[in-house]
Amino acid sequence: NGGVLTPATEVCTEEKEYEYKFNNMVYENRVYNGFGKPMPEHELRFGPNIADWPNMQELGENILLEVASVITDPVTTTDELIPSGETSSFRSNPLRLAEFTLSRKDPNYVGRAKQIQALEKARLNSEYDKLDAVFSGIGDAKELAPVTQIGSVVYAVKPGDGSAREQAASCQKVLGGYANIACAYATKRYRSNLINWGILPFTTLNGEHVEFNVGDRIFIKGIRKAVEDGSEQVNAKVYGIDGVRDINLCLNDLSDNEREILLSGCLINYYNIQED
Repeated sequence: NGGVLTPATEVCTEEKEYEYKFNNMVYENRVYNGFGKPMPEHELRFGPNIADWPNMQELGENILLEVASVITDPVTTTDELIPSGETSSFRSNPLRLAEFTLSRKDPNYVGRAKQIQALEKARLNSEYDKLDAVFSGIGDAKELAPVTQIGSVVYAVKPGDGSAREQAASCQKVLGGYANIACAYATKRYRSNLINWGILPFTTLNGEHVEFNVGDRIFIKGIRKAVEDGSEQVNAKVYGIDGVRDINLCLNDLSDNEREILLSGCLINYYNIQED
């Protein structure tokens, strides 16, 4: 095109020093600095893609878990539990973000978890007549439902490898997840994230693989007292297509603080209790 490329070293101009002037008006016009200036009379308005966290219940006296996903891979990564790239725009919207949970590994997980969560919502609304099926073979729904939390559980051989993203745990809780069962956890940070979101981090006895099927129900009587007392093993009854069987689940190496967080329902609840 007839043009000439000229390097900067060949530009013949006189060097000048320019005085730097910072104009902060662009920030003052767009960013509100409210530190030390509370205005409780004003409503905090969220943008269209910002949502608050749903309320989370404290741990119930008993718990009834329904298996929503079974993952038998040797290791499950946090990227498989909740993808990163396509979900980044929903990081401030926990309900929308949760829709992507296990989307690459088990696309039907979210639907199953929501069905189980609907049972817990019915329980909290004292609609016990809707719970006969889920308590079938376990006991009378009207007697058990008031003191028995209902939630979903994910079984994986060794979950939590990879990044430390807490959404791998929080998305399960938003969908009504109350426990993980694993032979072992790939990282301490994933296990800690489970605890911080009030998800019971069960391991199998001696790290042995246990056969579960989607839809199996696991009833743990006295789970709250077990956590309060520092028990490291709990007895659970599994109601599956092959009948009923007993298994032992482990809650090893929980600190006093971690137990208090689990009892509170999540770390947010724990801090709220401390403030009160």
